[in-house]
Amino acid sequence: MEQQNDTRSQILTTGRRLTAAQGYTGVGLSSLLKEAGVPKGSFYHYFASKEAYGCALLNEFMTEYGVRLNTSLAHPDMDARSRIFTYFESWRTKQLSPDPQDRCLIVKLSAEVADLSEDMSSILQKGVSDIIARLALTLEQGAEDGTIVPLENPKASAEMIYHMWLGASLIASISHSDAPLSSAMDATKALVPAP
Repeated sequence: MEQQNDTRSQILTTGRRLTAAQGYTGVGLSSLLKEAGVPKGSFYHYFASKEAYGCALLNEFMTEYGVRLNTSLAHPDMDARSRIFTYFESWRTKQLSPDPQDRCLIVKLSAEVADLSEDMSSILQKGVSDIIARLALTLEQGAEDGTIVPLENPKASAEMIYHMWLGASLIASISHSDAPLSSAMDATKALVPAP
């Protein structure tokens, strides 16, 4: 059983690296399995289809992302406003990394898989909804701890801020510039004012 988990994990780890660089449709099964060192016939032992593999890849990423989210938005030694800006500073740093694997898979795949797979799209949507809910909770906590001016609708503010960062990340990728992310940070500071 451990060998099976190791092989499955090897396929997903290799797939994550290749998908980060080439996109989901850019990674063929043959090249993925060759790179992972797994026989072609073994793929279907672990995944019923390439779409099932894509769902597993996204589920694994979202689980990993949830852990990273906790290190910033649930950090016990920071006030809520600091947690918000730590999260977005980490986002900016990762999106500007020269290593595509550091960048957010949600940003990379959102447009690509939206029309390809309803199941993959649902995983991404749930992941985005969870992130927005965590951001909204942190905004509410900031009002409670006195570090953020109380917002009329924290959920709507969290949605707007998250969507702005998603768009800024796409433009930063296209332009190979950090200017869109710097603008998003400036706008976030204005939208999440200290008292």
